Amino acid sequence: MLDMSRLILFNKPYGVLTQFTDPSGRPTLANFIKIPHVYAAGRLDSDSEGLVLLTDDGSLQARIAHPRHKLLKTYWAQVEGIPAEADLEPLRMGIDLGNFITQPAQISLIDEPLDLWERVPPIRYRASIPTSWLKIVIGEGKNRQVRRMTAKIGFPTLRLVRWAVGEWTLERLLPGHWREILVTGQPDVIPCVRC
Repeated sequence: MLDMSRLILFNKPYGVLTQFTDPSGRPTLANFIKIPHVYAAGRLDSDSEGLVLLTDDGSLQARIAHPRHKLLKTYWAQVEGIPAEADLEPLRMGIDLGNFITQPAQISLIDEPLDLWERVPPIRYRASIPTSWLKIVIGEGKNRQVRRMTAKIGFPTLRLVRWAVGEWTLERLLPGHWREILVTGQPDVIPCVRC
């Protein structure tokens, strides 16, 4: 019999912690997901939105979250200002953030994503400062890394949405909603068996 694991794809809203309890009473995963014995495979800061994966399988959790497995993460970042291609080049090469040097990122200017929902609360609006959107794909995910990367090149992130982790995306998944898929327990591959 084929081993199956549960995998939950959750669209985490802004302001929600990627944990199930909080002594201060802030919103957590428990406000949205009532399935016992599932745990987040990686983190997403409370001021970021988007895809969080949860599973009941410890080895699957490690394969998703650990950088050595090089599961690419795709982010949409709304930044202050409009970077030129030359501004983005340091991120494509790898940039020194003080306590580590990032791996090279795939990065491009994009139009505002069509599938994007309104953020609650909205980002601050300043008529004198334009904003633009970047698509950033990285294989690592250190604390506040994308925000630190864009700030380092002079374009602070105003809104950050994780759209995909590996092959899994937020497609047709509204904020605060989740869906479950079953995956096989193979050691090096994580195919979707049933969506």
